[in-house]
Amino acid sequence: MYDFLVHLVNPFLNLINGKAIIKNKDKLPKGNYIIVAPHRSWLDPVILALAIYPKKFSFMAKEELFKGRFANWFLRKLNAYPVNRVNPGPSAIKKPVNQLRKTQLSTIIFPTGSRYSSQLKGGALMIAKLANVPLVPAVYQGPFSFGALFSRKKRKIAFGDPIYIDRKERLHEETLAKYEQIMQDSFNELDNKLDPQFHYDMPEKPADDHF
Repeated sequence: MYDFLVHLVNPFLNLINGKAIIKNKDKLPKGNYIIVAPHRSWLDPVILALAIYPKKFSFMAKEELFKGRFANWFLRKLNAYPVNRVNPGPSAIKKPVNQLRKTQLSTIIFPTGSRYSSQLKGGALMIAKLANVPLVPAVYQGPFSFGALFSRKKRKIAFGDPIYIDRKERLHEETLAKYEQIMQDSFNELDNKLDPQFHYDMPEKPADDHF
């Protein structure tokens, strides 16, 4: 299913939007890693996964998306797994750590957890440390809705230098703040290199989003 959709969706996007501009793909490490990126659109995981293919990924997604029988089947076929964003529990860490250690799947994590927040959280750092894999900062600029893809505004993706977490380093508040700043600085640098005029306008948070 994953391969089939890549070979279906990518040519379709190239047809309606042109070929994506991808910068610094050579910075991607060998083996497994965690892509971390600002969450700006529901398109983010799709665009990033297509940019990195043939490397395959798992995805952490809010559990509400898995409620329907077909949606549950379809998302799991794409290596997605549900997470309660309000009360994530131990499985939110254990599941991706096990996949990174025991499978050929890397993973994509949006450290803010939501499109309606700019506050980075430490889950990706903990997962990277326990799985002993690097974080790779990435940004996506371009259409943020399906309809906007027809505007011909280019999809642009850039990858930054891998961030390695010292396994002996305790992730206390000060250490988390240090790595979160490194991530944010990398996002800012990548955005600026792709387009110095780029500005992301965060949408208003829906009333029914309690995260």
